[in-house]
Amino acid sequence: MPLRITSAPVSGIRKNRKSTTLKSQPSPFAGHARRKPTQSSKSDKLSAVYQEDDSDQLPDIGVSRYISETAPVGNVTQALKYIQKSMFEDVPTRAGMNSTRIAEVLNLRRSLPPLVSVAHVHTLLDAPTMVEREIVDLVNTGRVRRLIVPGRGNDAAGLGDCLVLAEDWEGLVRGNRFLEVLGQIGTSSAIPGGTFSPEEYMALVRAGFLVSSSSLAKGSLGVASLPSLPSSSSATSASRGDTNGWSQDDILVSRFQFHTATLFLSLPNIGPYLRLLGTGRTHLISLLKKSSSTEVPLYLLCDRWDGAVETDKSFNMAKRARGEYAGILPGRTKKWKDLYGMNFRWALEEALGAGLVEIFDTGSVGPGIRCL
Repeated sequence: MPLRITSAPVSGIRKNRKSTTLKSQPSPFAGHARRKPTQSSKSDKLSAVYQEDDSDQLPDIGVSRYISETAPVGNVTQALKYIQKSMFEDVPTRAGMNSTRIAEVLNLRRSLPPLVSVAHVHTLLDAPTMVEREIVDLVNTGRVRRLIVPGRGNDAAGLGDCLVLAEDWEGLVRGNRFLEVLGQIGTSSAIPGGTFSPEEYMALVRAGFLVSSSSLAKGSLGVASLPSLPSSSSATSASRGDTNGWSQDDILVSRFQFHTATLFLSLPNIGPYLRLLGTGRTHLISLLKKSSSTEVPLYLLCDRWDGAVETDKSFNMAKRARGEYAGILPGRTKKWKDLYGMNFRWALEEALGAGLVEIFDTGSVGPGIRCL
């Protein structure tokens, strides 16, 4: 019997075909703006680590010679000139300050005395015996003058033992008479009584070239004058015979004080210089104390000193061209508002010389700075 094959489906068996593709679900991050991954620098990574957890102390493998090894000086004379020139930074092109403020900054810089502390010189050269011998030789030969300014060490009000190049000193003095006296007293910083007339004394005191011994003892920050002395105009009138209400006894007393008191050499505007120096030291210590361990890597302390300012680097210029944030203008930082653009390295060297901080090797993130 012939067989017939049919194509009828088998009853009771059906296949449910399901879609093999899954419907895509919306991502919870789909609404966020996409950014290209950027490669962060090593310093940025290290800075983030120590900013997030700066309670851990840095590794200390010994005292660092970073400052003396990188200072571009080889002797005391070079150190004096370098310290004077490196105190301030140049005013940036985009300073964020108007012309009046810029003129104020530049005028204050020019008015400061050319003082350099001996401790600052030692910090740069780091050769105590050689430095002291060279200083003595420079003082004895008249190329450098030595001054004592009240205060030293942790006392932020003074400098202590200071040096001034003779050429800088002579550039400030306009009177030939005073220069002659400087040549006569040699290495001494004391001016004996009777060297000048009363009016010359008062003119030198008020100009800031002379101070009294009492002001040195009190540690005065400003230009001091002799107590109970008349003004320069009164002294001049008295010397010319115009008493102007002065008794003969008053005139004799004033002349007696001038001829018996011992005055000491000084420089104009030491007061503003010391106030600026004290502000710089205080600011540097406050930046260190932002870390609970009061120690940070050198590069991080420098960043804190400069502030989050925009620079002239290519990536900052590109950000400004795109209208993106590239940092605040320098004029809005404490470095420029209160410190007139004081250089970070100069402030650090002065703080090291004053014994306020110390520098050490970390072995991993470069030199470290800590409070003492």
